[in-house]
Amino acid sequence: MRIALDAMGGDFAPGPNLDGAIQAVAQDPDLQIVLVGDEALLEQALEQAGYSGSAVEVLASDGVAGMNEKPTEALLKKPNCSIAVCWKLMAGKEVDAVVSAGSTGAVVAAGLRTRLFLKGVKRPGIAVVLPTLQGRSVLLDVGANPAARAEHLHQYALMGAIYSREVLGVEQPRVGLMNIGSEDGKGNELVRETHALLTKGPIKDQYIGNVEGRGLYQGEADVLVCEGFVGNVVLKVSEGMAEMMLRKVAQDVMEQLEHERHVAGQAFQALSKRYSYHESGGAPLLGVDGICMICHGSSNAHSIYNALRGAVAFKDRQINPQIVAELAEAPALS
Repeated sequence: MRIALDAMGGDFAPGPNLDGAIQAVAQDPDLQIVLVGDEALLEQALEQAGYSGSAVEVLASDGVAGMNEKPTEALLKKPNCSIAVCWKLMAGKEVDAVVSAGSTGAVVAAGLRTRLFLKGVKRPGIAVVLPTLQGRSVLLDVGANPAARAEHLHQYALMGAIYSREVLGVEQPRVGLMNIGSEDGKGNELVRETHALLTKGPIKDQYIGNVEGRGLYQGEADVLVCEGFVGNVVLKVSEGMAEMMLRKVAQDVMEQLEHERHVAGQAFQALSKRYSYHESGGAPLLGVDGICMICHGSSNAHSIYNALRGAVAFKDRQINPQIVAELAEAPALS
């Protein structure tokens, strides 16, 4: 498998990207990685890392879409920036996947410009796996499509169910629609239209109806669908809440302990690692003809390694062919 890695994307680039790539190819002899970015800088970094193999190569690009830049403006000013070149490689079938810890907006915008969608897909969406009291749930979309239509959310439900089944191993995923109440008729027009589609669509037997926000972490659904604005707010609030709660609980517990402080500290460190985004690596942009893994901006080498491994698993489990096949069998929306 061949992956284009946006070597200049991320808060600490290019170090974590390069280190993660080296770790990944060391574990998988069939993996090849193209580091896209500042050629001279990357060549020097590879030499300093002591890497001399052929599984990691460098491809020059011109600039980077910055975190604080408007994605569309950045791509217009820098058409050959690192993330744009990554997508061009995938559009040309020169790589199987794109992985980036750069600006999520730029990653999605560069992908949308290629129109590299799977057959039948109206608009791709970002899926993230979150821990719950019941195990893990897929939430999508978390930022790719803030102006979604009902047919988009309907497709997200189908794609999310496939991802949950094939990647998380949930045989018959329960699909819910995020809403302000669980009763029928709740929510705005978009949510009500989506609810109507899901009750008669191809996964109607898996659809459990509306789910309130608190139901996400209760594990009420294995797949929870929403439009990108809501999903992104939910994701960012969740990250902040998790960090705050873990720190406060650890602080309060440690203040009450004397002889077992070391043991308690180790327990909290293990808990923090278990639920860290570094362990999941990246979130897939479902619906593109290829594989795109979007990583957290502050990803470290371990996170990049896991994102690269996630891209391999995505291909091995044939997620995209299943999406195309199930969309083709779905009845026309009315």
